[in-house]
Amino acid sequence: MTERVVLAYSGGLDTSVAIPYLSEQTGAEVIAVAVDVGQGGEDLDAIRQRALDCGAAESEVVDARDEFAAEYCLPAIRANALYMDRYPLVSALSRPLIVKHLVAAARKHRGTIVSHGCTGKGNDQVRFEVGLNALAPDLKIIAPARDFAWTRDKAIAFAEEKGLPIDVSARSPYSVDQNLWGRAVETGFLEDIWNAPVEGLYSYTSDPTQERDPDEVVITFDGGVPVAIDGETVTPYQAILELNRRAGAQGVGRLDMVEDRLVGIKSREVYEAPGAIALITAHQELEAVTVERDLARFKRGVDQRWGELVYDGLWFSPLKASLDAFIDDAQRHVSGEVRVILHGGRATVTGRRSEASLYDFQMATYDTGDTFDQSLAKGFVQLWGLPSRMAAARDARLGGGGQ
Repeated sequence: MTERVVLAYSGGLDTSVAIPYLSEQTGAEVIAVAVDVGQGGEDLDAIRQRALDCGAAESEVVDARDEFAAEYCLPAIRANALYMDRYPLVSALSRPLIVKHLVAAARKHRGTIVSHGCTGKGNDQVRFEVGLNALAPDLKIIAPARDFAWTRDKAIAFAEEKGLPIDVSARSPYSVDQNLWGRAVETGFLEDIWNAPVEGLYSYTSDPTQERDPDEVVITFDGGVPVAIDGETVTPYQAILELNRRAGAQGVGRLDMVEDRLVGIKSREVYEAPGAIALITAHQELEAVTVERDLARFKRGVDQRWGELVYDGLWFSPLKASLDAFIDDAQRHVSGEVRVILHGGRATVTGRRSEASLYDFQMATYDTGDTFDQSLAKGFVQLWGLPSRMAAARDARLGGGGQ
């Protein structure tokens, strides 16, 4: 029986060329699988047909937008996931979902090989292959751009030679990856880290310096899940979509950073993630109100590690599964409303309220009605500082004796 290769297909030059190239190199039939994670742009039916026109034996399009929002973006909100305290894991979150559907397609079509278009320099090769090894270790993996030193020039020449239905004339100066959670832009003149981004490279966000009226939004959470915007019930997908629109219109969510890639190099990336930044900002503030101090302190470390695991392609790892269980338990009381002002490129929290709030006005106030017993504070301070005071006395004693 002829072998079958399941290809993660985007519809672009590299993965379109990969169809006849893989067929020639392996003698296998190619099954193209495109996964809709809210990337927008070209119609996915057109992408499906292009794969067939390029020689795919079969072509599938999977609408995974709601699944992506509920099972991948939502956990990132609850984990306040910001790699290097800034990046909301735009590309990293989509890869395990794509891997899941590639494996499903391989089982359905009796495929023995899975292929992706990643290079040997990026993080995505790790995310795809570690995920595939976790879910389907029996499948072989081929990455043409990496394994066969496939350059863009070679790809263009091959496409022209084969007469593939791809427009290779309008080459973008950037490499772009986008989905519901955000948009990542790299390469081109951005590789000189002194060069400032130009306005034309942005798509999800408007210029934050433009004059416009602020936008006030109230986000309701239930157990760490955004369930309503301005009182209107929403699904996770609808919440992200709406805040992409409203926060994006205010220029919220632009990031320009040099990040530490998993493969060991530093890379300059420009991101747009308006909905992600607005939702994580609101969620963090509600946690500040509803999560007890020591649990909150510990969770900050868990959140950081969770983000690192996802960035590093370890979505299906045992540690992440255990951290998920901890985060789920820590969200029990993260319910309430957060008011956010979207303006000038910033999402600023201006109000918060919750039935599960640990904020006690009468304990916190400095005015009449204060119920905090300040007479207890003196003894508390003395006992709290006792270990430090004893250590300081010891150091002074030993230091003086050694002179």
